[in-house]
Amino acid sequence: MTLDLKRQLSTYRAPRGRFETVRIPAMQYLMVDGRGDPNTAPVYADALATIFPVAYALKFLSRAELVRDYTVMPLEGLWWADDMDAFTVARDKSRWSWTLLNLVPDWITPELVTRACETVRLRGRGPLLDDLRLETLHEGLCVQTMHLGSYDEEGPLLASMHDQFIPGKGFRLAGRHHEIYLSDARRVAPEKLRTILRQPVRPVGD
Repeated sequence: MTLDLKRQLSTYRAPRGRFETVRIPAMQYLMVDGRGDPNTAPVYADALATIFPVAYALKFLSRAELVRDYTVMPLEGLWWADDMDAFTVARDKSRWSWTLLNLVPDWITPELVTRACETVRLRGRGPLLDDLRLETLHEGLCVQTMHLGSYDEEGPLLASMHDQFIPGKGFRLAGRHHEIYLSDARRVAPEKLRTILRQPVRPVGD
């Protein structure tokens, strides 16, 4: 059987038109860091050209050697800036920092990731292989919702999440803004893109 974590994990589904509170367990991801406008910064394209070749090489190694197959998960990203108004108001992408993520099963080891990286390197791919890492992320309590439409139209929904829903529930922001890209932007019209918007929170006072 082929494991599909997107189907197995209920937190990879989110309601549209309302916010929900969820608990996210510790999970491990391939990660690559960068900074700048994802539409124009060369490092963003390099990060994409690294993380997915490694993700597929890892899948094939797992299937061949561990007899454990799984579906490669969609792209995810952590986003932040010194002033979070850069996300919700100004949308000044040049000021954004980010970490691209790809979720992998818990049986994937650092040694297997190293071998997958070497496979990609031998093929002359993966410009940021030296910057890629396997790391566990434990977000815990989060608020999330589904955004349908262009990434550039997320601002009002994020402002409502950050400025109204989260404080209204007695929470505060407690981690980096997280996006899960359920649609492939190369193949889906901007108005039909489905993106989970997630924000780690903690009760005020904690």
